[in-house]
Amino acid sequence: MQLTGPEIKRLMQLQNPCNPDGKPNIVIEPFCEECLGSNSYDLHLGPTLKVYRKAIPVGMKPALPYKKDHVYKLQDWFINPEAWSEYLKTPWIFDAENPRYMLDPCDKKPKETVTIEIPKTGLILSPRYGYLGNTVEYTETFNLFPYIDGKSSVGRNFISVHETAGRGDDGFCGNWTLEITVKHPTIVYPNMRIAQIYYEKFEGDRKPYHKNSASHYCGQREPTVAAPIAIDNFVSQQKQR
Repeated sequence: MQLTGPEIKRLMQLQNPCNPDGKPNIVIEPFCEECLGSNSYDLHLGPTLKVYRKAIPVGMKPALPYKKDHVYKLQDWFINPEAWSEYLKTPWIFDAENPRYMLDPCDKKPKETVTIEIPKTGLILSPRYGYLGNTVEYTETFNLFPYIDGKSSVGRNFISVHETAGRGDDGFCGNWTLEITVKHPTIVYPNMRIAQIYYEKFEGDRKPYHKNSASHYCGQREPTVAAPIAIDNFVSQQKQR
């Protein structure tokens, strides 16, 4: 059962002695009444993005500061005329489908990133990259199932705010990391309304995220890179039986 906007606000005002420090079941900081919808709350884009360094071809920019009167060209994505000239000679080197830019989700080595600050005047994102962003809002959720999705106007501009990772957990505390992709070169702005958070009731015994030793992202405050994905060896386990 999904909570209505008024119910979200009501639960934010009720202390629960069963929660850490007696907190309410829903914490949203900062909170603005205007962002409360019929059955959700609007979340805003934080001022920082991260891009995996390995995915950026040498000589290319991961994003462009938006300049209102500038006439943009493809070569604006390159850091200098030499890089643009190299692209014209060997475009396959800069192709996003080139395996040299592949990511290994199971690699245990930390993923190196490039940090990009979003100017107040806007930042142009490229369809070739994935961007890790985060919400301005810090949230805590207890005894409920939280999840986020893009606002309809965001979707109609073909901006995706998550890649299968829009579902949260009972007990998750932190700013939400967003996995942002765009279909076209698209401008984003700090503090723009980017997503909505919803809450649902659930049944069964609890296994809170903040008490789960296998949790990777509880307490995150900035765009957070992917933790290594485990590879489970079921064959070996079967042989031991």
